[in-house]
Amino acid sequence: MSSITRLETSHPRMSQIVIHNKTVYLSGQVDESSSPDAASQTKSILSEIDRLLALAGTNKSKLLRATIWLSNIERDFGPMNTVWTEWVDAKNKPVRACTEAKLAADKYLVEIQVEASVE
Repeated sequence: MSSITRLETSHPRMSQIVIHNKTVYLSGQVDESSSPDAASQTKSILSEIDRLLALAGTNKSKLLRATIWLSNIERDFGPMNTVWTEWVDAKNKPVRACTEAKLAADKYLVEIQVEASVE
């Protein structure tokens, strides 16, 4: 029987990290500082993803999948994508989906959720 590890569990409704079968699942990350634009929010989110992956014992070179939600894809896809391209490990790019969605609050322009291997 495999074990499940949960980290960063202080949120009342979710864990920030769940590790199961050598896979790390991060909850969707948003920029809590409410940066005014998608590029700034993306930089903040990716920095937090780096921190959470390190806490789970892995890093962005082990990404398997990324899902990105944008509140306005027409306006924000380019700026988000520029930051993403600078950040992602070019030799180990994950599969990725990006779509427009109504996010939890108007201040959120970008939300990113990733899964990674811990091998």
